[in-house]
Amino acid sequence: MTKQVQAFIFDLDGVITDSAEHHYLAWKQLGQELHIPFDREFNEQLKGVSRMDSLERILALGNRQHDFTAEEKEALATKKNEHYKELIKGITEADILPGITELLADIRKHGLKVGLASASKNAFVVIDRLGVGEHFHYIVDAAKVAKGKPDPEIFLKAADALGVPYENCIGVEDAEAGIEAIKAAGMFAVGVGTPESMAKADYVVSGTSELRYNEIIARFQQTK
Repeated sequence: MTKQVQAFIFDLDGVITDSAEHHYLAWKQLGQELHIPFDREFNEQLKGVSRMDSLERILALGNRQHDFTAEEKEALATKKNEHYKELIKGITEADILPGITELLADIRKHGLKVGLASASKNAFVVIDRLGVGEHFHYIVDAAKVAKGKPDPEIFLKAADALGVPYENCIGVEDAEAGIEAIKAAGMFAVGVGTPESMAKADYVVSGTSELRYNEIIARFQQTK
């Protein structure tokens, strides 16, 4: 019997829009203030990772992980987020990544459910600014997720809220941690990136413009 797709669950940054650049700039400014310089290569480690976990990685990079209390770390994370929120004020529908509008429309046309599983606590704001909120049946509130990716919790929460069995879900991610989370949730994983970075994905495309509904469904149905 052929498996049937019932839902798509998307990551946000790097999949729906590229607000990853805004995160990078905000973290980089905080890093400079803490005298912890880092480059875009290191920033790749922060993709799909929660705000506090990202901060811990940056502090560890500068060997300053023990220099701050929990309250001070919260304040640092908040400072970064306030800068990030300023940067994303200019986001519009023009910032939706190529192919995503068409893919969301195709999914909607076929009557499937759509969820968002982003580690960003600003996901609701970004989706609103992009003008694509009507396509999403459920957006996970990252503030209510205890464990960050690669733990599957956020994808499991999305599927549960949509009322769809995990094995009937397709997750779409651009980060290694995200792909691991999708697979740990027992879902079909679509990776956007290089074959090397997306090695654990079930289907890989190099960019969002290659995300086509019929091809994704065909690949899903080929899996056991």
